[in-house]
Amino acid sequence: MNSLRPRVFSGVQPTGNLHLGNYLGAVSRFVPLQESFECIFCVVDMHAITVWQDPHELAHNTREVTAAFIAAGIDAKRHIVFNQSQVSAHAELAWVFNCVARLGWLNRMTQFKEKAGKDRENASVGLYAYPSLMAADILAYRATHVPVGEDQKQHLELARDIAQKFNNDFAETIAEAGYNDGFFPLTEPLIAGPATRVMSLRDGTKKMSKSDPSDLSRINLTDDADTIAKKIRKAKTDPEPLPSEAKGLESRPEASNLVGIYAALTDKPIADVLTEFGGAQFSGFKQALIDVAVEKLSPITGEMKRLMDDQSHIDTILAEGAQRARQIAAPIFAEVRKIVGFVG
Repeated sequence: MNSLRPRVFSGVQPTGNLHLGNYLGAVSRFVPLQESFECIFCVVDMHAITVWQDPHELAHNTREVTAAFIAAGIDAKRHIVFNQSQVSAHAELAWVFNCVARLGWLNRMTQFKEKAGKDRENASVGLYAYPSLMAADILAYRATHVPVGEDQKQHLELARDIAQKFNNDFAETIAEAGYNDGFFPLTEPLIAGPATRVMSLRDGTKKMSKSDPSDLSRINLTDDADTIAKKIRKAKTDPEPLPSEAKGLESRPEASNLVGIYAALTDKPIADVLTEFGGAQFSGFKQALIDVAVEKLSPITGEMKRLMDDQSHIDTILAEGAQRARQIAAPIFAEVRKIVGFVG
């Protein structure tokens, strides 16, 4: 009963326009995983409401993330694409994990401190307990792997701590149920290569974000070719030419960011990009980056638009995905109920 098939879980929040950072840091990385793993791709709408969302925008954004998944190459027939709120096991298991996790663990979560800011007393309980729900997202499917960026590594470590404590706290009933090596796996991270952390086009020290007031700071997946070109041309740079070696990018955050984006879009090592463009001025490099970005992103933008024009088709994908997700999660949570001692 202990053998677990390799299974990937990953989620994306539906909070505003998806941008290049979301694509390079997450969505594009999902596509090759489909060849090696059983994959579950989730639009995490329950996480989104840890801060207030306009209900109409939340519904729109949920469909838009789904469209981006499909447009980028995720196969919803072979794998599972759904939105979190349609599968009750996420919320039910999150409550169990709230009772397993310790306050001290949650107090150490840096993302809560960053998002809540100075006025922490006014932050929602959901924002504080977010990591317990994230652990439930993963472990409701006993996922063995999660693709994570640097900013989510701490949450995955907490999910592993919760899994380990659950396995220890209920070791006797877990063994009675026939699980000799613990019930929940200690999920492993899948850490991607270059440009997993895409920075703002206006400030190379800040992460590219949909909450940045300047639309010039990011390339949205809904931007047309002219808009992409304009934003890259206006991207902040420094006066020096591009270096020929990676060491030359140190303390040059804007240059490092643009080179990293080019490397990720062309699937080349940064060293190869610098061999090609070392000594060049930014004007020439930016034109090359525009050409690559438009070539790569325009088909995705077009397919997203086509999908968004057929809302019922997206809703069908989500409903069918949720049904398949429930078929995996329901028996796992039924086992949790027995292990914990819930009757019925």
